[in-house]
Amino acid sequence: MPHDVNSTTGPGRLLPAEARRHTARATTLSVAVALTLVLAKLAAWIASGSIAMLASLADSGLDLAASLTTFFAVRYAASPADKEHRYGHGKAEAAASVLQALLVGVSAGYLIWEAGHRLADPQPVQQGGWAIAVMVLSIAMTIGLVWVQSRAIKATGSVAVEGDRAHYMADLGANVSVIAGIALAAFAGITSADPVIAIGVALWLLWSAWGVAKNALDHLLDKELPDEVRHRIKAIAEADSRIRGVHLLRTRAAGPLVHIQFHADLDPHLSLLQAHEIIVEAENRLLAEFPAADILIHADPEGMAEPHGSDFFRSEAARTEDSA
Repeated sequence: MPHDVNSTTGPGRLLPAEARRHTARATTLSVAVALTLVLAKLAAWIASGSIAMLASLADSGLDLAASLTTFFAVRYAASPADKEHRYGHGKAEAAASVLQALLVGVSAGYLIWEAGHRLADPQPVQQGGWAIAVMVLSIAMTIGLVWVQSRAIKATGSVAVEGDRAHYMADLGANVSVIAGIALAAFAGITSADPVIAIGVALWLLWSAWGVAKNALDHLLDKELPDEVRHRIKAIAEADSRIRGVHLLRTRAAGPLVHIQFHADLDPHLSLLQAHEIIVEAENRLLAEFPAADILIHADPEGMAEPHGSDFFRSEAARTEDSA
């Protein structure tokens, strides 16, 4: 979802160190919650034998693996650019999200396979009350974690934390379904409800995995920032009347960072020093709102600039701007 362009939150609007504080807090809590739930659900599954509980345990196990991946990814993504990574390490977040999606997809496939066997050979659910109590605990902890993650995403636009949150948002609905399945199987004698609910959880996980993967691939494939953000960038650049127009604007997000580049039309009779001063002032205005931005501005003499650069990128960028 696009961020409010007039706010001070979202990708590029916090320095990497500050963004890291937000994401570190969220990912540390995520690991702690996932580990707690894995242990609690393991005990409940052993006691109850519920396939729906096994589904939820498998989900939490993969949540733990994904949370650990995110824990390290957001820290690496916020590390400064170095000799081998001149654009920084921001895409580590998107790479972590792709891994999360793959893990969730594998988990869903396993659950469907296991539930199919249980449908063919129904088994009674034992210790239903204990199993339900564990699921209620899971819901309470997940709600608290999602709240913390949502605050971190609002502040930083972190795609890795957003991917992690998607797991737990899916868990909230899945946990309610698991409670229903266990209750029907343990107390109403409807043993088929347990594996049927497990299949429903698996399908929910597949949908969640697709959403996470799509968002991560958008970052890896350098999808443009939302139109309202692009318009805001253009407005900031053109706030100086000496910049007579902006064209070939290209943007992309990489974790907590954003990359901005465009051509600025200037009076063709300005000196190189004067043009340089105008461009630096434009960069500083943009950095005031996007402190984690990597900005590249090319000065063009208005009305006298010949086409330059790759025809492919120039024509594609022109079509994008025309349709914006």
